[in-house]
Amino acid sequence: MNLSLYLLTVLIWGTTWIALKLQLGDVAIPVSIVYRFGFAALVLFVMLLLSGRLQKVNRRGQFLCVAQGLCLFCVNFMCFYTASQWIPSGLIAVVFSTSTLWNALNARIFFRQKVARNVLAGGGLGLIGLACMFWPELSAHTASHETLIGLGLALLGTLCFSAGNMLSSLQQKAGLRPLTTNAWGMLYGAGMLAVYCVLSGTPFSFEWNTRYIGSLAYLVIAGSVIGFTAYLTLVGRMGPERAAYCTVLFPVVALNISAYAEGYQWTMPALIGLVLVMLGNVLVFRKPKPQTGTAETLRRLLPE
Repeated sequence: MNLSLYLLTVLIWGTTWIALKLQLGDVAIPVSIVYRFGFAALVLFVMLLLSGRLQKVNRRGQFLCVAQGLCLFCVNFMCFYTASQWIPSGLIAVVFSTSTLWNALNARIFFRQKVARNVLAGGGLGLIGLACMFWPELSAHTASHETLIGLGLALLGTLCFSAGNMLSSLQQKAGLRPLTTNAWGMLYGAGMLAVYCVLSGTPFSFEWNTRYIGSLAYLVIAGSVIGFTAYLTLVGRMGPERAAYCTVLFPVVALNISAYAEGYQWTMPALIGLVLVMLGNVLVFRKPKPQTGTAETLRRLLPE
């Protein structure tokens, strides 16, 4: 079950870049995000109410849902979209992939979870691999003041994403399932972003064409309802640090699709990076061998 959810998340989030690209047009980016998570929340609430699976959320749970909505469905998306104006998408992918390491660190700080060495090694290897894969794009980009702003926003978005992971893990430990918390979180995130659009004077326009509506439908159903639910379920089952390795793998899927649809050419550094990413994946999911403690070893060696 975990493997199916993992592959589903990687495949969905590895293809959402196509839909995001098709969203660019007359509709402002913040407004498109409001539409995405507003409709996704509506779909989730209708589905949960009809199936009788909507859980009751107390005041503490609602507060965490507000925080989760702010982190996962509002601020981080605005950070990444804004950062893409100043830095290459490859650099954003590399920064975002550090969420594996941030999740491991945050799980250690907030939940006192021991960080497995193989997870840190695998995350680091995957990060190096992604840097190799996007090296032509990174090397062609000249550093500037805007670059630092873009990097700062990408890092802030990654930290918000990691914080949202921790909040979801906390909610699941309290017995709340991701379907319920995502419904509330997406509603709150879309609401806060809608308020921002109103205050900033951003018009709520809409494109009534197949390109915009089709891409929005894919982002709502596949990218949000299915993708986020599958991913956050993995966070609860596998731990935030292992689940976050999806952020390393879905750029690999995106590049393979780009090779087919847009003529992307695989280079030697990219192929080396792909191998490193795959090796990192093996390390992250390798089960550590049980080690016998010193006291236990002495007990076995000494006679009764």
